[in-house]
Order: sequence, then C-alpha cells, then structure tokens
Amino acid sequence: MTDTSQLSLPLLRASQAQKHVTMNDALMRLDGLAQLVIVSRAVSLPPTASMDGTVYAVPPGAVNAWAGHEGELAIRANGGWMFAEPKPGWRGFIRDEGVPAIHDGTEWRTGAATLAPSGAGMSFGVAQIDHVLTVGTSSTTAILIPSGAIVFGVTARVTATFTGSLSNWQLGNAGAPDRFGSGLGLDEGSWARGVLSAPMTYYEPTGLLLTATGGSFATGTVRIAVHYAELALPLA
Repeated sequence: MTDTSQLSLPLLRASQAQKHVTMNDALMRLDGLAQLVIVSRAVSLPPTASMDGTVYAVPPGAVNAWAGHEGELAIRANGGWMFAEPKPGWRGFIRDEGVPAIHDGTEWRTGAATLAPSGAGMSFGVAQIDHVLTVGTSSTTAILIPSGAIVFGVTARVTATFTGSLSNWQLGNAGAPDRFGSGLGLDEGSWARGVLSAPMTYYEPTGLLLTATGGSFATGTVRIAVHYAELALPLA
C-alpha cells in the first residue's frame, strides 16, 4: 500500500530518497481535508490567487488544471493543485453557500441531517433574501419558500429603515398576512422571529407578503430568512 485508505495520504518507504517531499505532500492534503471547508462547488476556472490549503469541489465543465477532475476536491498546494476523491459520508462546509454538506458517493447533499443508502434523507435549509420594499400598502418578495418545504418559521431584520406613513408592519403569506409577525418595528435593526406552533408544508413555490399597518410603505430594506426542512426521495 502506497497511500492511506481514507485520505489517500502518501506513505513513506524505508529506502525512499527525499522523504520530506512525500511528507510535505501528505501534510498539504491533510491540511485541506481535515475540518473540510469547500470554498465553492460552482467555480469551473481554477483561481490563480488561491492560498495553499484552499479547497474547491470541481464542477462539470471545469477547465485548465481541473479538466478531467470533475467531482473531485481540488486542493491548492505550492502554486498548483492536488486532487482527492470524496468518499460517501464525508462532511464539509460549502463557504459561498453557507451550508454544511454530506457526500453521498456521487454528489454533495447540502443540509443533509440523515442519508439512507437509497439516497432518501432529510435536509435542513435556510432561504435568505434582502428584500427592497415596493411603494404601497403591501410588498411581496420573490419566491423564497421551495416546493415541498416543511417550514418551521421565518426570521427577519430591517437593514434600512422603513419610511412611509405606516406605523408598523406584518409578515406572512397571502391569506395569512400576519403568520410570521405583526406590530413589527420600522427602524434599522428591528427584527422578527416568527416561529410556527406547528410546522407547515408548502406544496408550491411561495413568496412572502409584507403588509403596512396604518399607512403605506415608501422605502426600506429587510433581510428575510425562511427556516425549513425537505425530504429527499429514494433513488431509482
């Protein structure tokens, strides 16, 4: 055996010259894979300014030094790249998406809490948006809740003070305008934590509705996050 079975770290041989080269390669690989943080899984062109130890998940269509390494992890080392093939059960954190992930042997499954051999599982997610108010008595966000999501609640924080003739505002959905909060503040830093008494499943993609109380919206921005779970089907 020339490499370790889990992380493919190169092993030293008794008669090997320049043992430090092999040892340094093993340390670079270990530094990248231990406490795994994947910068991105969407970058197809190898970055030239990455620091040693930086890790990317190589996507389909990758070019240059990453060509032919789709699905592998690319680890920056000594100005070049070394590669590792993730194994089922490996865990990492995808930095640009802000989510933990488990590798199922084929791909990274974000937010996965459970993962059966069939591919069935449960994952948790947060869908976030910075919503700029539209002028009027109500303002609807872009689609934020995915189809099939089991929603536990919604949180929000005002990032630019709400202006207009309103006295406060509500956060909810069409048909239930205060589902996630009412009497909410207008000033920057004001917040909402709308926890549902029972999780609610949404069977089609859904946006959120902001409703002005006692007047109308003029300007303002709010950061909204939907906290939810999803069930993954078994593979065919």
